[in-house]
This record gives sequence, structure tokens and C-alpha cells, in this order.
Amino acid sequence: MQDRRFAVPDAPDPDYELSDDESTVHYTWDRGHDPALTVEPGSVVRFDCRDAYDGQVSPPATVEKLRAVESDGHPMTGPVAVAGAEPGDTLRVDLLAFEHEGWGVTAVPPGEREGGLLPEEFPEPHVREWDLDATRDGRPVATFVDDDAPDVAVPIHPFPGNLGVAPGADGSHSTMPPRAVGGNMDVKHLTAGSTLYLPVEAPGGLFSIGDCHAAQGDGEVCITGIEAPMSVTARLDVVRDRPVAGPEFATDGPFTPTGRDERMYATTGIAPDLMDATKAAVSNVITHLHERRGFSREDAYVLCSAAVDLKISEVVDAPNWTVTAYLPESVLAVSDPGSGTDAR
Repeated sequence: MQDRRFAVPDAPDPDYELSDDESTVHYTWDRGHDPALTVEPGSVVRFDCRDAYDGQVSPPATVEKLRAVESDGHPMTGPVAVAGAEPGDTLRVDLLAFEHEGWGVTAVPPGEREGGLLPEEFPEPHVREWDLDATRDGRPVATFVDDDAPDVAVPIHPFPGNLGVAPGADGSHSTMPPRAVGGNMDVKHLTAGSTLYLPVEAPGGLFSIGDCHAAQGDGEVCITGIEAPMSVTARLDVVRDRPVAGPEFATDGPFTPTGRDERMYATTGIAPDLMDATKAAVSNVITHLHERRGFSREDAYVLCSAAVDLKISEVVDAPNWTVTAYLPESVLAVSDPGSGTDAR
């Protein structure tokens, strides 16, 4: 079994550990939440984080479990108050280590939830379980568990999909949309070694974290990455001479799904609306995977969410804009029969 821990060199031991029990998990952003913990600036905290389904789609993952999910929001661990943090300050979050539990899931939600980029093309739910203890060419990868699933190997780069501080406005706020104070940003580059800066709007900051992913393509197009329970170790500090209007971060990436420059297969979407162009680019790569690589359309959609990167290629050539979807050849076992290029 591969090492399940992904950490910066010489990652420090935590000063505090916060479990994911009922007293430390919440499902809304709210400055009125009592802190689960109050720490001094510079403290290192280990957060145990439930998966996005709150443990309701645990192995073996099935569509029946997916349909039965009851959710009031993302399960977030926290909040942690940082002593002395006041509105107008900046909270610095150094992401130091992640440790997964060996499994994850990616799912196309039921159509009535209107989730994902292409709900009209995928009205029926679909779920795939991943083995996170696999390796390929010496690298930790995620592979499908099911015998009937395609042979894919998606490199693992853990990150938190949802992390932030409490909004300044009173009342409860959904964990679904991102905000100026962070939240459900789904930025896959917030890996171990990254530093995130967040504007403080409530006393203490009230930092929480959850919704961890083992991997994700830029776009998270079927509404889930590789959702996985995980622990995250982070250092929390207060910065008073670096105001930010919204989340900013420094990172080493990786900036491709595999962490390296390599052969890609790309499809484009061209339209006068960026969202329409995005939908077209993703729909085209799904068609490619289905017609030329032997995937079911549902499995192609899942792979796009886990390992296809969307990029805005141009926004200056009116009236049409270009969005491109990049598929790394190395995650596939089946090459394009017309390309003459091996997938691996």
C-alpha cells in the first residue's frame, strides 16, 4: 500500500487536533458559530474532515446510496478562532499535510438536483468508487474499483475543496457558493506547501475546512472531484500589513492533472457566451472518450471531472470566445486508434 500522507518536508507536528465529531462539524457559514477551538497566531492544527457526502456514500459506493443522501450543506470541521484576528486583518493559512483513508468517490448527482455542468445530458445518477492506494510507474494514483469500469490512473494531489472564514454578515450562509472570504472554491492547486490568504470579516476569523478531494480537473464538471475523507494539517496566522479583497494564494501546483507537461488531447468550445463554450468543450471531450476510447458517456463525464482541465483560451476575438478542455493521455489505458500515439 502506498503512503497515504502528502506533506511538505519536515512538516511540524500539530499543536492541536480537531476531530470530526458532532461538536466540531457544522453545515453553514455563520459568524454566530461558537469556536470549536481558539488558538494563538502561528498555531498548527490538524483537522479531521468528513467527505462531501458526510459518510453516506461510503464503500461500496452505489447509486442507491447516492439517491438516499440527505444533506444540509458540506460538513465543515471548525470553526477555529485565531486570537487577535479582527475585521480588516488577513488570515494566513499554510497547508502543510494531507492524509487520505484509501478510498474516494466521484458521482453524477440525480438530475433533479440540477448539479454539474451538463445536467440535461446526464439526468440519471452515476457513481464510481476509487482505490487511492494504487500506484502507476511509482506514482500514487486513483483507479476505479469496479471490474466493469475503464482502466484509468489519475495521479493523486490532495486539496480541500471548501475552506474559509466566516462572512461578516449576520445569519447562516450556504456552504455551496464561494465568497470573498473563501468557501467552496474548489481550487485544486491548494495542495501541501500552498499558502492561502483570506480577508477576516468576523472577530477571530472563524476558520473551517472540509470537502477534501484526492484529485480534480479544473472545472469539476460533474459537480464532484474524487471526494474523500481526509485529515488536513494547517498553520493559522494573522497578517496585519497585507490586506486582501478576496482569497489569494501562493502555490507550486501541480498545474496539470498529472503534474507534468505531457501529451494531451484537447477539444474546444467556441461560442459568444463563455458558459456555452465551456459546455461545448466538455461535451466534445465526452464524445471523444465515448466514440474513440470506449468509455460509457457516464464514465467519460466522471473522468472529465477528475482529470480534465478547462482553460479559457481567448476572450478578445468577439463575437466568439474559446474554451479548451485538456485530457492527459497518460491517465488512459486505451489510446486513440487514429492518432498513432500510445496513451501510456
